[in-house]
Amino acid sequence: MKHKTSITIIILSMFLITQFIGLLVIHAYSPISQTIVNPQTGETEKLSIPQELPFGFSADEEAKPGLFSIIFSFIIAITLISILIRYKWKSAIRIWFFAVTVIALAITLNALLKISFTNSSLISLAIALPFGFLKVFRPSMIIHNATELLIYPGISVIFIPLLNFWTIIILLIIISIYDMWAVWHSGIMQKMAKFQMEELKVFGGFFIPYIPKELKAKIKKLKNSKSKSISKKEKEKNKKIKVNLAILGGGDVVFPLITAGVFLRAFGLIPALLVIAGAFAGLLFLLVSSEKKKFYPAMPFITVGIFLGIIISWLFFM
Repeated sequence: MKHKTSITIIILSMFLITQFIGLLVIHAYSPISQTIVNPQTGETEKLSIPQELPFGFSADEEAKPGLFSIIFSFIIAITLISILIRYKWKSAIRIWFFAVTVIALAITLNALLKISFTNSSLISLAIALPFGFLKVFRPSMIIHNATELLIYPGISVIFIPLLNFWTIIILLIIISIYDMWAVWHSGIMQKMAKFQMEELKVFGGFFIPYIPKELKAKIKKLKNSKSKSISKKEKEKNKKIKVNLAILGGGDVVFPLITAGVFLRAFGLIPALLVIAGAFAGLLFLLVSSEKKKFYPAMPFITVGIFLGIIISWLFFM
């Protein structure tokens, strides 16, 4: 196991909580079905009334872009981020992170508040702005991870109307292949994560720093020792403690949620839950079987789990 059990449980819990929050948000923005009687024919007809996303992000489900258009958009986004990181345009990247954070948070909060407030979008934006500022410009582990729980549901509802069963399947395969190439071949994922953590102090995903048991023992020894037997040089050496970091990239969280959202709208709650269960099982297998000090692409494991969930859904519920 790459990380200790308690850290693995926390990572898995945050992943699962985000998925369930996402289902609530996706449901809140799902089209409403109404049955009406056609006055001319006298027959009953079902209407699907779309729910509007705030801030002009509503997608026209009748005019979905093709798969290649969606893939091309992802390629542009990844290329742009890579260029910004290569030339270390930190201010531009932080502004980008801030804008995405605020918009995604506001979309999620609006889904939770619109039942009770008439001006829910403005209230959501007012709440999202300070949290987005703290996340990007005054980062802390608690604020970062807490906002991540709400960011991915907001992002997912923008993309779900653009996808269907086959496009999301193909997209998962492509993303998984890219993830393997980026981690095992080019190492671009590690470089991007390192740059975000060390220079930007902002990371797109969950992260939990922790200290291994053996280092904790050294720290305790250093704190409790007032003996002259421990030299000044040794104390200075022990002050430089290497902290381990458990991370889960944002794509590893949002793509399963987008898939679950597509299945929720097309086939219902049970298939969507099975997608999440499959993704969770794939992530669990990775975290339990992975080795320390090695990097792994999570999406291939998550995608295999999702496909198993889809097969079970197809056999029993679809």
